[in-house]
Amino acid sequence: MAKVTDDPPARVAAELADLRDGLDAAIPARRVDRNLLVATWNLRAFGGLTDRWVAGDDDSPKRDLTGLRAICEVVSRFDVVALQEVRGNLRALRHLLAWLNRSGDAWGMLLTDVTRGRAGNDERMAFLFDTRRVKPSGLACQLVVPPECDDIEEDAFGRQFARTPYACSFYGAGDTFILVTLHVLWGSSPADRVGELRAIANWMAEWAAYEHVFHHNLIALGDFNIDRRSDPLYEAFTSTGLTVPEPLHEVPRTIFGSPTDKYYDQIAWFAEAQGRVPKLTLVPTGAAGSFDFVGYVHRELTRQQLSWRVSDHLPLWVEFAH
Repeated sequence: MAKVTDDPPARVAAELADLRDGLDAAIPARRVDRNLLVATWNLRAFGGLTDRWVAGDDDSPKRDLTGLRAICEVVSRFDVVALQEVRGNLRALRHLLAWLNRSGDAWGMLLTDVTRGRAGNDERMAFLFDTRRVKPSGLACQLVVPPECDDIEEDAFGRQFARTPYACSFYGAGDTFILVTLHVLWGSSPADRVGELRAIANWMAEWAAYEHVFHHNLIALGDFNIDRRSDPLYEAFTSTGLTVPEPLHEVPRTIFGSPTDKYYDQIAWFAEAQGRVPKLTLVPTGAAGSFDFVGYVHRELTRQQLSWRVSDHLPLWVEFAH
């Protein structure tokens, strides 16, 4: 039985070599004591794995070793990566971690249990991180809104989060920072998402003010299911001062559609001090973007087929100075 850590067939090896060249050109190199690279990626139905380099017509799931190796190559370019749509089945995730640690035990993982209920979609939130570059600094929690919370507008939120946001603190680049990852409810219409996005924005502002006492930075990242910039969903998300870095405004988020009509995935923070809410002290370098993996591996497949091998979303990333 083939393993993700095995040498791939010649054709796959050539495709992966091209992928590495593409990553070299698109993403800054990780430099000791110089930078910090943070990413988020919604990996479509990231659960099971078929132990073949190329999945056959009758294989299920369709994610195979070629698709997983592409994911491995991308994740390895960052210091910490937030993953969404990790399923109850951890097979693909464990193989990804095995590849990252094929030469040692440098990479760590933190993740939630699955969110129960239909809206939870058997999904987990996860962080993968290179312990040579960043280390957990103690906090790991899920965000739960108490019924008596006065900081969220009364009409903004009529239930608990569909998929509970997950927050973990890390120390790296000389700073402590808290990453909050989430996957916002899709719902039957965009209006179904406004309340949850507004609730998240208010919650983040209140928490940022509290964590300022401890000199911690707060960064939101994940799949916010925002359709486009400046629509009601985006306005709800940014209503308390959360700011998406300018380089991310025009980059594509998915392998389908144009860069501006699918604004789902975001990385955001409080760029300016507002009242008790502090400004981020980590320093963005101005480098940020997504990475389009289409055309590197499984070139014979349609985009729809590729989405089940790798993902329908593109990884989104930002660089901070050390």
